[in-house]
Amino acid sequence: MPTALLFTVLAGLSTGLGGLIAALFPPSPRLLAASAGFAGSVMLTVSLADLTPEALSCYAAGLSPLGSGLALSSQLAAGMVIAALLGRLLPEESALAARFGHAGRAGALRTALVTGAALVLHNLPEGVLTLFAGVADPALGMRTAMAIALHNIPEGLAVAVPFAYALRSRAKGAGAALLSGLAEPLGAVLAWTFLRGFLTPGLLNGVTVVVAGIMLWVSWDQLLPQAKGRAGLLGTGAGCLLMVLGIAALQ
Repeated sequence: MPTALLFTVLAGLSTGLGGLIAALFPPSPRLLAASAGFAGSVMLTVSLADLTPEALSCYAAGLSPLGSGLALSSQLAAGMVIAALLGRLLPEESALAARFGHAGRAGALRTALVTGAALVLHNLPEGVLTLFAGVADPALGMRTAMAIALHNIPEGLAVAVPFAYALRSRAKGAGAALLSGLAEPLGAVLAWTFLRGFLTPGLLNGVTVVVAGIMLWVSWDQLLPQAKGRAGLLGTGAGCLLMVLGIAALQ
């Protein structure tokens, strides 16, 4: 258990490493557009190329093709609805602009809050996966943690840049990335303490697909519309390519 928890903590801390990399560059509107494209494509790629295919394979073992598709699409739709409702709970951009006196920074802060919340929800089941893999087989746990760490680094970048731009502090951006990554060991500890007897592959897959739906909605609604110009296009491409590398490392 202590070794498996250590793997989970290290995987979560890699998100903070992404935040430290982001802190090397001064925030600007061009970097913000690139970051929005980067974060949006990261979420799209991990949702459509990693989380949903894995769940579909799990469902296909016990359901018909139509049943598998209906289960998957209903869970994705539930995640999208949750994301839309959560978005309504956040302050509107106009309210943030009145507080900060700068519309651009207000929009960046709202984007940062939505992105951070989506990635925290994504990191919770990832932490559970890493911990339980490490408990079952330390070698498997180490490989899983290393692979997750690789794709947590770009997630840290995606969180840190809009926070740094909105708050005019690269240190605060890096701190926000670190906090989002700490959701992994937190999720692992909570699951081990309270849900150890109830966690099944089906339940974990269901939660993961709902989170994929949340990330899809956030990328479509909040992030990709802000990926403007050549910088946004380059960020979108970079996020997709890096996540494909991270997903390949998980195989």
